[in-house]
Amino acid sequence: MAFVLDASITACWAFQDEDHPDASLAFERIRSEEAVVPALWWFEVRNILVVNERRTESETASFLQNLSRLRIRVDRSPEESAVLRLARLHRLSVYDAAYLELTVREKLQLATLDIQLQNAATAEGIARLTDRAEDGDNA
Repeated sequence: MAFVLDASITACWAFQDEDHPDASLAFERIRSEEAVVPALWWFEVRNILVVNERRTESETASFLQNLSRLRIRVDRSPEESAVLRLARLHRLSVYDAAYLELTVREKLQLATLDIQLQNAATAEGIARLTDRAEDGDNA
């Protein structure tokens, strides 16, 4: 099953000292499943890499090349009114609301480390990527 991937998870993949279990789970899932991202993800990932220039330009280029090989589909058709409604309702940035809108619209799980976005997803009845793994642990 596909899932929505946000930039906070992707950033963990770029920086070894930013390891997180949710990011590791998303990386495992993307090996066999498609991730879906809003178009702004492209800009966010590159901004994270430049702002946190912990690597050389060639390392950044290599990371981006490896990232391009993953099954990531860019969604370029958000429902504007839904994005604005979700931003207002949950007091999210429009950027975070774009991830939530995509998750709601496509009925997918959400992979994020952003607590406010996680809370908004829960309020919308959206499962986080880790929810399925946690359910499996309890079985």
